[in-house]
Amino acid sequence: MSIKIKDVSLELGVPVSTVRYWQAMFDDYIRPIRTDGGQRRYSAQHVKRFHQIMELVYVQKMPIEQARQRLLKGEGESDGIDWNKQSILLTGGTGSFGKHFCRLMLKKYNPKVIRIYSRDELKQHEMRIEFKDDKRLRFFIGDVRDGERLQRAMSGIDYVVHAAALKQVPACEYNPFEAVKTNIHGAQNVINAAIDAGVKKVIALSTDKAVNPVNLYGATKLCSDKLFVQGNAYAGASGTRFSCVRYGNVIGSRGSVIPVFLQQKESGTITITDERMTRFWITLDQAVELVLKGFRYMEGGEIFVPNIPSMRLMDLAKAIAPECEIKHIGIREGEKLHEALTGEDEGRNTFKFKNMYVIMPSYSWWQRKNYVDAVKMAEGFVYTSDANEEWMTIEDLQQIVFGPEMPSEVEDQPSRLIANS
Repeated sequence: MSIKIKDVSLELGVPVSTVRYWQAMFDDYIRPIRTDGGQRRYSAQHVKRFHQIMELVYVQKMPIEQARQRLLKGEGESDGIDWNKQSILLTGGTGSFGKHFCRLMLKKYNPKVIRIYSRDELKQHEMRIEFKDDKRLRFFIGDVRDGERLQRAMSGIDYVVHAAALKQVPACEYNPFEAVKTNIHGAQNVINAAIDAGVKKVIALSTDKAVNPVNLYGATKLCSDKLFVQGNAYAGASGTRFSCVRYGNVIGSRGSVIPVFLQQKESGTITITDERMTRFWITLDQAVELVLKGFRYMEGGEIFVPNIPSMRLMDLAKAIAPECEIKHIGIREGEKLHEALTGEDEGRNTFKFKNMYVIMPSYSWWQRKNYVDAVKMAEGFVYTSDANEEWMTIEDLQQIVFGPEMPSEVEDQPSRLIANS
């Protein structure tokens, strides 16, 4: 059965914009089929799930995140791990991802302890206040460049999430040696400390810029990815396993273009580097869930890539500030027109699994016992933002930026569906 979005709207008795918003917020739970023109088509099962969402959000007044976790429970990104008994080390834990990871883990999984490892005492102090001195959080001042401090921080740790990095492209270009020290030498220190401390599993956060890098940041993260994949060979019989998760821009995070556009909106002019530019977009919830999926399924050496939609930068500008003038300022040094989450040479080892792509390692001893249901992608497969099958509409972007209650000047603007490239 193929049901149009307007028919879902009539069935539920809510506006079409609300259906779009729910689908964006519950995208791991409802994934519609797309027509050649980009329109959504839903099944009867999808409609049933929309009714479940409406019951939780409208009737029970449950927050979106809580409703998401309720509905996803049992499909279990972290099934098989009793987090109540686990101690976690989170490097770079005061960043956007780190704080969201802590918020979700403390609320849903109640880990034994999360150690925040970072070098900025002010950010740690602010985070301690934000989390109301939660006794499950511990704050360690330290730099990933300091191997000895990392070894001390990892004592008694079961799982490590490595999120610390120098990420700003211009800063890395201007300070290349510092980027190497943090992103490459720091990765080596994390690997060595984890092996020496007997950590069970380590997941490092990668980036789309590590695929065919055109800037120093991407090059250092590519090197970091290689180190973590090969770290499994160094671990040997110790049992420590290493994997990576790779994704692009996180909606609303520090450095995201959304806060920039919202600020520029007040001036009446939005700056765009190139009108052809496309990007992958992922929410902080999805980023955390990808890490938890990685911990559940990893055998060591995989790179996990989420299956996420693309958007056009011009459409994001129109979604946020349709009344503003758009000024084209030219592509910046080290910037790509389109993003890639897998490279052509990685295609031969890429599989589709559990609504994500998994780039498998090429170890002779690697058994892939957790991936018996995985589907191998075609030779030369690449996953790029301009050739993606799923696209976000202007209305989708408005709902994500502003939520269901959009500003009237945005809501009154005519929307259009984005066709597949």
